Order: sequence, then C-alpha cells, then structure tokens
Amino acid sequence: MNSSILNNLGLGNIDIGIIFLALIGVNVLLLLLIIISFIQIANFKKKYKKFMQGKDGKSLEDDIVKLYEDNQYIKEHVDTNSELIKELFEKNKKSFQKIGLVKYDAFKEMGGKLSFAITLLDENNDGFIINSVHSSEGCYSYTKRIINGDSQIALSNEEKVAVERAMGEVASSETE
Repeated sequence: MNSSILNNLGLGNIDIGIIFLALIGVNVLLLLLIIISFIQIANFKKKYKKFMQGKDGKSLEDDIVKLYEDNQYIKEHVDTNSELIKELFEKNKKSFQKIGLVKYDAFKEMGGKLSFAITLLDENNDGFIINSVHSSEGCYSYTKRIINGDSQIALSNEEKVAVERAMGEVASSETE
C-alpha cells in the first residue's frame, strides 16, 4: 500500500504494519506514564489532605504568620542571649574557680589536723590563701595574696601545696 503522505515524508518504503506497531508501542508507553502520573497525584492528594486536615486557608495562613513572628522573636532573643553569655564568661574569668585545701597539724602534739591552708584562685591564677593555724592557745588566721600563681610573701610548705592543688599541679590525695 502506497501513501502519498508517507512518500512526501520519505517513508514510502516502510511497511504500514511497522508504523502501526510502533504507534501501538508509543500508546502503551503513554498509557504507562499516565498510570504513574495518576498514582503520584493520588499520593500527593493524600499528603495534602493530611496537611490540611482540620484547616482552612485562613487558619493555615494565621498559623504561618504566627510561626514567622515566633521565628523573628527567637532570632532577636538569640542575639541578646549570646551577648549575655559572653558577658557572663567575662565575669566568670574573674570569679574564684580553683580551690586548693590542705589540712595539717601545725603542732605535732595537737593531733586531729585542725589547721588548714585554703587557696582560692580565678582563671588567671590570681586570688589569695587563708592559713588558719590551730594551737592550744587559740586559732590564728593569715591571708596572703596570690598573683599569677605566686606570692610575694614566703609560703609555708602547706600553703605551697594548697596553691599547687588549686592550679591543678598536685593531686588532691597528697599531704592531707
């Protein structure tokens, strides 16, 4: 069978049955694509119905506006909180963070380790020592200033250990 249309397209030699089979194949392929599209649309409708459940357009819009306002509020307060946290860190550097304590017998005859030396230091190892010496006549307390982990006044052995403990240089189980 000769067709003038096929001859004009340059396909006059091709059997019309092959063209017919090719068109059937294209139709089957298109039918499969339509079925896949319907399945995807059905899945989308299920998700949409679940999302819109109990909502109308106005209430959904109100929810989105509320979420936006909440997000703006959170962003503003995150910046404020970050500044406050930085300020607290700076203040914390000057607070006493390190403690060293040594209990000892100032006089061997007393017993009970009633005397003690306690060191309080900040982040820069600045602070003070309180040394409380207990004797049979009474209790005497002394303070010495510590700057950069050192004192300008001579330290007793117990005071040195208390400073080292506060700076983390000596284990706390030593010489107690």
